[in-house]
Amino acid sequence: MARWAGWGAGPAGAGAAGGPSRIFLGVLVALSAAAAFALWRDGRQSSAAIALLGAFYFALRVAGVIGRRRGDDDDEP
Repeated sequence: MARWAGWGAGPAGAGAAGGPSRIFLGVLVALSAAAAFALWRDGRQSSAAIALLGAFYFALRVAGVIGRRRGDDDDEP
């Protein structure tokens, strides 16, 4: 059986399809960076730092440093 997929999701629930695509994650990097810049420009440095951390997190996901990697099949016995 597949590893735990989320609260009450069961084996066909969250993450069963392999997670978000690299294109989707790349879009999130760009949007998070744009939000960080806009917040910084408006003088909201603490909020900009949080958005920048989000962009960094999504960039790590795009690079495959964290998260589930393609071809990783730990679900098999």
